[in-house]
Amino acid sequence: MKSLQDYTTVIRPDNNGTFVAYIPAISGCHAWGQTPDEARAELVYVFEMIQEEYEEQGRSLPEAVELVIANASQS
Repeated sequence: MKSLQDYTTVIRPDNNGTFVAYIPAISGCHAWGQTPDEARAELVYVFEMIQEEYEEQGRSLPEAVELVIANASQS
């Protein structure tokens, strides 16, 4: 069984002063918080709910994806 540590997690500032945390490989696996730590803590709960949903449906969680970070000023 996969765990949260098997996935790349992205945490970034949102445009309203909060932070969003998400797992790019899993659609719908995202959470918000007032701080990066709060967003990550909420993501743990979201991941657990999605993991349970996949298990109930007899599905495997998707494979992790590799992220490529591009600098917008390099164009």
